[in-house]
Parts: sequence; C-alpha cells; structure tokens
Amino acid sequence: MKAHNEKKAQILYDYLDQSSMFRGTVVPEDRSLMNVLVTGDRELDARFIREAAGAGFVNLKGHRTVGGMRASIYNAMPISGVKALTEFMQKFEEENR
Repeated sequence: MKAHNEKKAQILYDYLDQSSMFRGTVVPEDRSLMNVLVTGDRELDARFIREAAGAGFVNLKGHRTVGGMRASIYNAMPISGVKALTEFMQKFEEENR
C-alpha cells in the first residue's frame, strides 16, 4: 500500500513541479502522500473547482482557512484517478494561460 500511495503522489507532484499554474504548498521533504494541496490565484481556483466538478472531480475545494485546492489521494483512490486528475489539470492549464 505504501508503494502504491507513493506512486500516486509522485504522479501528482511530478505534474505540479513542472506546472506554471498549479503548485504545491509544501516543501518537497515535507510533502504528504495523502492530502496534496495545489493552488493558483483565487479566481482561477474557483474556476478550476467549478470545471473540475463538471468533469466529475469533486471535493477539491481547499480548507476554509487555507484556500486553494486539495486533492485527497487516500488509499482508495486508484492510480488511474490521479492520472485522470493530472490530465484534467493539464487541459485546464492549457486553456487558461
């Protein structure tokens, strides 16, 4: 399970590390394998959350005091789900430059 979760986190962090729109909020050595935060500006965050929900990605809104977005990639999330999310993020980024 640990290796599975590390692979999912790596997929998402690899995308975040090369993205010009989305970014992680934690330094690499302290990154979570389960609850990954990604942020943009407030307007883009809100648009992303709306469009993601329309594409079937739900519960991405970040904590009420932290803001941004949150991708919870807990044990039940399959690798295919993380890949689908990063593909959606890439498409969103390309369409909103």
